[in-house]
Amino acid sequence: MDPQESHTWILFYLISFVVLLVSVFLTSKGVLMGIGLTMVIVVIGLNLMFVLGQVKDSTKKKAIMERISRIEEVEPEPLDEFAIPKR
Repeated sequence: MDPQESHTWILFYLISFVVLLVSVFLTSKGVLMGIGLTMVIVVIGLNLMFVLGQVKDSTKKKAIMERISRIEEVEPEPLDEFAIPKR
C-alpha cells in the first residue's frame, strides 16, 4: 500500500469504527435493532470488498512488475541500411 493511500484508509476505517460503535450502542439498548444490525453487516461487507480489491490490485501490480523484470535485451540490428552508401 502506498503512503498516499494510507491516509484514505485511515479515514475510512475511522468512519467504519464510529458506525460500528453507533450500531452496537443502538443494538445494546434494544432500540432500532434491525437498523443497527444492518449497519454492522454493511460496514463489514464494504470493508471486505475494499480489502479484496486491494489484494487484487496488489497481485496485478506484482505480476506486471515480474513481467517487466523478465524482459530480455534484444541486440540491435546493424546500422548498415542507415549508413552513407559507398561509391
